[in-house]
Amino acid sequence: MTEKKPGFDTLAIHAGCAPDPTTGARATPIYQTTAYAFKDAQHAADLFALKAFGNIYTRIMNPTQGALEGKVAALEGGSAALAVASGHAAQLLTFHLLMRPGNEFVAVRQLYGGTINQFNHSFKSFGWNVVWADGDKPESIEAALSDKTRAIYIESIANPGGAVMDIEAVARIARKAGVPLIVDNTLATPYLCRPFEHGANIVLHSLTKFMGGHGNSMGGVIVDGGNFNWAESGNYPLIAEPNDSYHGVNLYAAMGPMAFAIAARVLSLRDLGPAIAPMNAFMILTGMETLGLRMQRHCDNALQVAQWLEKHPKVAWVNYAGLKSSKHHTLQKKYAPKGAGAVFTFGLKGGHQAGIDLVAGVKMFSHVANIGDTRSLIIHPASTTHSQLSPEQQVKAGAGPDVVRLSIGIEDVADIIADLEQALA
Repeated sequence: MTEKKPGFDTLAIHAGCAPDPTTGARATPIYQTTAYAFKDAQHAADLFALKAFGNIYTRIMNPTQGALEGKVAALEGGSAALAVASGHAAQLLTFHLLMRPGNEFVAVRQLYGGTINQFNHSFKSFGWNVVWADGDKPESIEAALSDKTRAIYIESIANPGGAVMDIEAVARIARKAGVPLIVDNTLATPYLCRPFEHGANIVLHSLTKFMGGHGNSMGGVIVDGGNFNWAESGNYPLIAEPNDSYHGVNLYAAMGPMAFAIAARVLSLRDLGPAIAPMNAFMILTGMETLGLRMQRHCDNALQVAQWLEKHPKVAWVNYAGLKSSKHHTLQKKYAPKGAGAVFTFGLKGGHQAGIDLVAGVKMFSHVANIGDTRSLIIHPASTTHSQLSPEQQVKAGAGPDVVRLSIGIEDVADIIADLEQALA
């Protein structure tokens, strides 16, 4: 008789967390400490040599952080995870392990504006080059590959346009090329989509958004799928070749399916340093206990709001994969059957100025540069989150001049619609 696998909501509450062994505290404590006492000199030496696993210094790991990592890894179905200071930090550490100066990675244009900016500009300082493709046309990803390619990057559900990516099609391309597929799963969360089940190798999140869910703490996470052969191509020396900083240890040979997550911790996080604060890890842990409940309410509300906007005479178009009219609806049913998420865009017939006027006219909606909050949020991307992009790049990213982005909260849906209605009037 096989043991029953816990359900999603059970994992969201219990995975990674147990009563504190010293005090019996049932909630995970906030371990607000910088360092940890070693048992003896040999114990300290073994920790630093990776011969034993444990706490050394909170920049590298912390028990509160560890509980968060265990919970996220369980929900995503990954082999291990590393929590860091933000979603951008998770991207930086991931590419730090994969890339060398002159290397390339392929990314789709349907991405968060801050990610596009990081890839286009900041990564150039490291000599890492992005090659852009169209997420709606997987063949364009394959055409962008070269012998310099070290990864493919997509979002499961794209921010801000809500496009759903064909993960399986992109994963086939990545496998054929011998490079890992990285999926940013922030908008979907593992409640709606588990990219590893569709062939992804690394999953990233901005924990700041739906995972924490309350708009009170910054965080990011890298989840290792444990399903990529880092030694086969010879292109990933930090992971699969002897490492000088650990006396020649080959992390892939030593750590197996957890090698990427361990390398991200003991190499990239150790030296680049974007550690998550214990307090933030605690707040996100607490928020994640209600992830399934919140995400379903987000999706149910968002669908009703999108259907209402689609019929409004002042609205030119609505881009939400949950609508039957969406070109991504079939993919949404395949990859996120419980719902299309809470974030979507629409355009007003009055164009750029009408969008700005709407943002100024709402009362309950919060005008903030964030998504994934319990509260309903609104922004005009072209003048804010995507303002660093050229007009052409804004349109390609789904953030053209007429676009308004909504992140639908978990308030009563009638009140959400009423606020939009009075502002549109």
